[in-house]
Amino acid sequence: MRAGLSKSKIAAFEQCPKRLWLQKHRPDLVEFDDGAKARFAAGHLVGAAACDLVPGGVMVDAEPDLASAERRTRELLADPAVPAIFEATLSHDGVLVRIDILERDGDRSWRLAEVKSTTKQKPAHTGDVATQVWVAAASGLELTSATIRHLDNGFVLEREGDYAGAFAETDLLEAAKSVVATRPETVAAARATLEGPEPARTTGPHCLDPYECEFLAYCRGKEPPEPEWPVSVLPGGGGKRWLEAGISDLFQVDPDLLTSAIHARVHAATVTGEPFHDRTEAARLMAGWDYPRTWLDFETIAFALPRWVGTRPYEPVPFQFSAHVERREGEYEHVEFLSLDGHDPRRKCAEALVEGIPDSGAIIAYYASFERARLMDLANAFPDLAEPLQAMADRLVDLLPVTRATWYHRDQRGSWSIKAVLPTVAPELGYAGLEVKDGGDAQAAYVEAISEGADEKRIAAIAAALRTYCGRDTEAMITLARHLVTGVSQGG
Repeated sequence: MRAGLSKSKIAAFEQCPKRLWLQKHRPDLVEFDDGAKARFAAGHLVGAAACDLVPGGVMVDAEPDLASAERRTRELLADPAVPAIFEATLSHDGVLVRIDILERDGDRSWRLAEVKSTTKQKPAHTGDVATQVWVAAASGLELTSATIRHLDNGFVLEREGDYAGAFAETDLLEAAKSVVATRPETVAAARATLEGPEPARTTGPHCLDPYECEFLAYCRGKEPPEPEWPVSVLPGGGGKRWLEAGISDLFQVDPDLLTSAIHARVHAATVTGEPFHDRTEAARLMAGWDYPRTWLDFETIAFALPRWVGTRPYEPVPFQFSAHVERREGEYEHVEFLSLDGHDPRRKCAEALVEGIPDSGAIIAYYASFERARLMDLANAFPDLAEPLQAMADRLVDLLPVTRATWYHRDQRGSWSIKAVLPTVAPELGYAGLEVKDGGDAQAAYVEAISEGADEKRIAAIAAALRTYCGRDTEAMITLARHLVTGVSQGG
């Protein structure tokens, strides 16, 4: 058997030949971020749940080696008493695949399913299925379907641990035929790439589509450095037209050719080094934000497989909030909630909101549509608390569009996220020194705290880190709003 290729390696080749070459020859250069690791973990859990829903299935172990796994697969395929095989291992022309689920469909036919932790079928999935169909057909299997079995985002957990109905299917057998027909050429090209020198290719959109490449940092490091202020800082993809015109340095862009007001603002602030600041407009936009003002921020966890009854796949469930209640200008009371016991936090969170948030005045968030959606989710989940939660959602106002309209410092580099803006206003309130620095860290900290075997000392440390981080977000909003109106941040 000619070894060396797999479904994932062919997918890597189709994204970028250089990615495949580096996977084979320079695996030491791999850099996965925490988000990627979390997605891998979610994928394993989803795959296990999908197998649990197929009665009588037999798992093919990859140990002691894949050759043994292939022999075991052949034995199971030949046994009419086996209704389904998990991780069926087959190979053809040096391409080895492990099929998530093969279900017997009659005496000699099979249904193939590739399990995905997404909530819909995506274009890249066709290639994954095509590789498996090609190898399966060459191995003598007759397939009646080849599906992507993905999570159904309309599924609501009714009984803890019961995922019957959690998956939907999209059959790609017909759609994959044209790709299957070209697999021999693709495999030959991939093998030639592996046998040759490192391919020369510059970074670009393909590095992120359909997946972020694990070698992106390496490839960027080999390229000439970008200008200090590249045209890519123009928001909304505004740098694309200039790159196509051969201009990569924002300082080389003719401001008279900028048709977007926001691009002109970013250009001027960057070139001059002088921030754009419209205090009068900021004061006007916030004039109707009545006291008591409540500065609110949620932290949420979104499990691929819903953990708590009444939740959906990837539903953002609030396990924490910070609220700074400003009774009158400059006088604050801090209200907070945090649940790290692993139980459904929604009821207690809703009750804490109703108890701690004033029933009048503006509720201020940064990107308020997120907080509004969480309040409405809680209102829908708990009808007895719906009225005050709905009222909170109705009183929400958004600091983000105010910031975007009235402030820009070049160090934001085209972003108005609060973590990009805050250092330009009050660098002493930055996030760099915190254990939990962003929402991804918060989710990882939550998962660690509720994991089996977490000790009390570590849980206490996580709780403290989460309180500091979430509280920093609401403090940041207060500081930013003060600066937008007065030009003063801390201590003003």
